[in-house]
Amino acid sequence: MDCNGSWVEVDLRRLRNNVAAIQSALGPAGLIAVVKADAYGHGLEAVTAALARAGVSRFGVAYVAEAEAIRGAAPEAQAILVLGAACPAEVPRMLRGRITPVVVSAEHGRALSAAALAAGGRLGVHVKLDTGMGRLGFVCPAETAQAAEVCRLPGLEVQGVCTHFAMVMPSKKFEAAHEQDLKFRQALPALEAAAGRRLFRHMSSSSAALHLPECDQDSVRVGIALYGYGAALRNKRFTTAPVLQWKSRVMQVKTVPAGFAVGYFSSY
Repeated sequence: MDCNGSWVEVDLRRLRNNVAAIQSALGPAGLIAVVKADAYGHGLEAVTAALARAGVSRFGVAYVAEAEAIRGAAPEAQAILVLGAACPAEVPRMLRGRITPVVVSAEHGRALSAAALAAGGRLGVHVKLDTGMGRLGFVCPAETAQAAEVCRLPGLEVQGVCTHFAMVMPSKKFEAAHEQDLKFRQALPALEAAAGRRLFRHMSSSSAALHLPECDQDSVRVGIALYGYGAALRNKRFTTAPVLQWKSRVMQVKTVPAGFAVGYFSSY
């Protein structure tokens, strides 16, 4: 049976143009390309390889299996972050693949540390702070001390710290986002003192990258805007264009008399 009446076309040249526009706007801040969920349905391996050729060296995903696929498509990637809660049983795979998970709680940190020690390695991680999203991470400021304790665990090498905005809206001059930014900055001294080093910092996603350049930190996690959505307005920090087209062949064009019913239940 011929089922090729519909198909998807992904323009990798336009993807590279989007990357260039974003990187130019970010300036000194780096880009973490978020390619979770099969690169938002665009094809994980093809998109990752194209991004790597465009100079992207940091990627973000939700699961370890996605990270492994990226390591295969972009073996020289500097960092592959698992932004979901990676399972301790996956630690040997993460060590082999040079994959970096986020730590989302004290219990999670201890479990990852124990698994890394059992595997005879030291696992690079980023600490996730919950500054107002109410999802993954150490609640700030109530659990900042617990997050600092993770930085002292023997099986872990804490390399970075991150958070995620719940709302980036122009109303009240982005008040909610700035409150999260303040909580994040206030937690940094305790974490970096415990880690004994300056940590790699990232908090902004696509919307924050467009509206809040003061929150860029060391890198920005750009997802949906990378593929051309939510960044079409010319008066914003950068502009991107959709890279995917979904095409189909027309099966029939017909003319019917006035008053002729169309569709199930004669809905028209």
